[in-house]
Amino acid sequence: MHSIRSIVLTAVAIAIAAATFVFAASLGLALAGIASLVMLGSWISSKLQPAPVRAKVYARANRPGHREPRVWNDGRGTIIDL
Repeated sequence: MHSIRSIVLTAVAIAIAAATFVFAASLGLALAGIASLVMLGSWISSKLQPAPVRAKVYARANRPGHREPRVWNDGRGTIIDL
């Protein structure tokens, strides 16, 4: 009787350990899938952002010693370099 009880308890412990492993593995796969979807969405949204367009301002007078001002938009605002 004692050996039958130990065999049953061993089988129950193995079943609990296997169920715990399967649960942890499925939870890990679910988290990895969610993380990959978030990264894919971030990558796609960064590809859909418009590229910064360089604006050009022409000098009114081409005087010696004066250079043409540079104007561009970096996506966060317009930058004017006089």
